[in-house]
Amino acid sequence: MKVDLLVQNGWVYRTYRQCFEKADIAVVGEKFYDVSPASCYEADLVVDAKEKYIIPGLIDIHMHMESSMIGPAEFSRAVLPWGVTTVVADPHEIANVFGIAGINRFMEEKTDLDIYYAIPSSVPAAGPDYETSGGVMGEEEVLKLLEDGRVICLGEVMNHRDLISPEDTKIKRMIDLCQTASRDIKIEGHCPSLTGRDLAAFIRAGVDADHTQQTPESVLEKTDLGMFLELQEKSLTHDVVAAVVSHELYENVALVTDDVMPDHLVTGHLNRILRLAVEQGMPAEKAVYCATLTPARRMGLHDRGMIAPGKQADFVILEDLVHFNPLAVYKSGVLYEATSNEEKTKYPDEFYQSVKCRLALESDFKLNRCKVKDGEAVVSVMQVQESGTRIRHVKRRIAVKDHCLCWQEAGLCLAVVYERYGKNGNVSYGLVENGLKQPGAAATTWSHDSHNLLVLGNSPKDMLLAQNRVVHMQGGYVTAREGAVTAFVSLPVGGILSDEGLYKLSESLGEVRREIEDMGYKNSNVIMSISTLTLLVSPELKLSDKGLFDTKDRQGIPLVDKYECEKGKG
Repeated sequence: MKVDLLVQNGWVYRTYRQCFEKADIAVVGEKFYDVSPASCYEADLVVDAKEKYIIPGLIDIHMHMESSMIGPAEFSRAVLPWGVTTVVADPHEIANVFGIAGINRFMEEKTDLDIYYAIPSSVPAAGPDYETSGGVMGEEEVLKLLEDGRVICLGEVMNHRDLISPEDTKIKRMIDLCQTASRDIKIEGHCPSLTGRDLAAFIRAGVDADHTQQTPESVLEKTDLGMFLELQEKSLTHDVVAAVVSHELYENVALVTDDVMPDHLVTGHLNRILRLAVEQGMPAEKAVYCATLTPARRMGLHDRGMIAPGKQADFVILEDLVHFNPLAVYKSGVLYEATSNEEKTKYPDEFYQSVKCRLALESDFKLNRCKVKDGEAVVSVMQVQESGTRIRHVKRRIAVKDHCLCWQEAGLCLAVVYERYGKNGNVSYGLVENGLKQPGAAATTWSHDSHNLLVLGNSPKDMLLAQNRVVHMQGGYVTAREGAVTAFVSLPVGGILSDEGLYKLSESLGEVRREIEDMGYKNSNVIMSISTLTLLVSPELKLSDKGLFDTKDRQGIPLVDKYECEKGKG
């Protein structure tokens, strides 16, 4: 018997025993043909693995390409060299901008990477009563997308209040359509703060997976209630990994990326999450299992996830089990050779004309409608944390002078959201603590999930400059200081994507990141932290174009709780 490819002298991953053994791998066409200790096959091509480690291609079942600010073709070129051969993409960012037309455009792109899709379940994330989006997803769109075999799950269900409500709601109808489909459609969840009876009700409603930030306690509670856990970077703390390891929960866990920024993507993807899991105490053989077979099994991708006869011949040759940097990546039995994108990716003309909000005026940043002329105001403030996207809701007392809130004198930043789709012209305001410490501003249309135009700053002239530049660019990220633009990333495709190559994009975003950090903003990921000030499904207090909201109870929160006049003044 002559095979197409024979890989010899490698330490091959034995999936069910989660160990490595010396073996040879035979490939015919796109499938593994045989795996044996010493093969006797002739082959058209023989590769000496030189006693390196060979693992199945990595499978990322929860991620958003839009977080890398590139489309499918460029994303494929970016992640395959890192050993990622299959992903399940939830395109809810492009859906928030363009609806199903954006998803269809993604699915048209040809890629070497195998891309399966989730149906965005929450567009807009919190619902039209709470934010304005460009697109809307409902039952009609679900039925249409289910016709495509690449669609294998319903993306992260975020609106738990509608899900566990006794009323008939859109999300319940969407889940019902998926559960009664002619094939197995998984239901993915987003429940960072649910516990107890609410969590049980969420799971009873059909959602049996969660990818949000975990604690040791949530790992055990959710596992005991039957949830599958998808651990991203911010969940891979020593304590969380210890909970998984000590209770041997590997069958119930997959490693995922969720969001990877462009300037981080050039240094790794799911292989970096593998490395982090091992650094935090997960045995390497178990981490490989949780990045290959368990995600494949969760999504019903039974033709991949292990090196075995009949499975798809996706595999990675590694130097070691510490860094997880590939020496070679084989996709469907063929060595993948990275290529650069020399030309812009072309999108429909209307994708380049999606930012339709007005240019800001400097008067937009003067809060001069206070009910008292002079005195104090008790205000709700979004307090930025140094890690993650959680924003605490705190109260602060600040001065009022001549009917104006003195937010700058109080050491706060002002956040302003402009509705950008030309639907209603909404402008809303919030105050931010632990934002920029030095005078300046940042503005962006890459603001989750509805991607309206967000401006954050403590210098009105810089806020004006940054907002105007973003509008003129038709989307992106801009920083400004001392009356000048200091860095920018152009994202002209829907205000969220670049049509150029990753490396140029990465350099530009790196400059924006450094500018924000130099202005004193402290967070483990300053880009994501600013961009999720508008994420209404993340705790605790967030800002949309329709105002401030308590994200747990979905209650509108006034910027000013109460006023107190100076003595003798009204």
